[in-house]
Amino acid sequence: MREDLVMRVGVVGLKRGLYLAAWCGRLGMDVVAACDRDAGRHAEARELLPGAVITDDWRELLEQRLDGVVLANDFDEHAPLAIAFLERGVHILSEAAACRDEAEGRRLIEAVERSSASYSFAENYVLHPHVRLIRQAADGGELGRITLVEADYLHGMSPEQVTALTGDPAHWRGRIAATAYCTHTLSPALALTGAWPVEVSAFSVDEAEPRAAVALVVRLSSGALAITRHGFLQGEPGSHWSWVSARGTKALAESARGPAQRSWSVRFQAEGWTQADGALREEERTPPPLRVGGKTVERGAEGDVLLLEGFRATVERGEPPLVPVRPAVAATLVGVAGATSLDEGSRPVRVPDVRG
Repeated sequence: MREDLVMRVGVVGLKRGLYLAAWCGRLGMDVVAACDRDAGRHAEARELLPGAVITDDWRELLEQRLDGVVLANDFDEHAPLAIAFLERGVHILSEAAACRDEAEGRRLIEAVERSSASYSFAENYVLHPHVRLIRQAADGGELGRITLVEADYLHGMSPEQVTALTGDPAHWRGRIAATAYCTHTLSPALALTGAWPVEVSAFSVDEAEPRAAVALVVRLSSGALAITRHGFLQGEPGSHWSWVSARGTKALAESARGPAQRSWSVRFQAEGWTQADGALREEERTPPPLRVGGKTVERGAEGDVLLLEGFRATVERGEPPLVPVRPAVAATLVGVAGATSLDEGSRPVRVPDVRG
């Protein structure tokens, strides 16, 4: 697109999508079309997006003059829409998951490689403050070679609330496998190590409630191990439900266990033998504030803001996607292979290699 034009964006899915649409506007993009099958969300969309085309059929957005589209529709319905828009030369920002299975993932990769447009994965947890701090330490060589990554994406909810989601076949959480929603843990693990998933074993945390929470043990191409947990367990911080730990050959960096704002910070520890003075080094690092338009962004929104700014840079300036299609599909297929592992007594299952 020409630099003198405002980036025109469409949004599919007006629950999370409306939140992202609001940020698009604040960041200088023009949301000109939006879609949701639930007509009850249209009134709010019209209020937030005056002048935008609001519809209940995403295919109508194919006829709009769009530079990019944000796919925030149901978890298991992203790839077919992404492929359709890519064929029209429209840049994609797709929420998790990238695909439903290996075949669909490979069709998505092929569509991206054929298209003049780009694909960006809307994996905001890679960009949240605590993960960025750990990645900074890793990229700076402070951790040494990373050998173990642990990551949680957990919600503390009542049993009745959990059952209402996972037991409802009309809701996407009721349709997907218990292992499927793994990208908020796997994507940070892949980003921190620069590795690819090779093999996964999946376990139900509680055999009495097997859909509530799962643990995945993933061997990475670097030789490191990733242990991830996602689902519904009690006692998690209310700010972002995420905890990440990276252990290297020289040091440890992990999210601070604490309430509210402190849980965005990172505890760093290096043993004395790694230091010139022989002294144990331990500190807690607090991420600097992110500011947009002269205002400080709320911690929980930082990942989304950086995600959208990255998408805009890809569309307008041709910069590489922050999370491109192959790592997106790789992280998603860990959950697919994990479902097979879980069904077969937690045996190790190979994750399809989509490195190309």
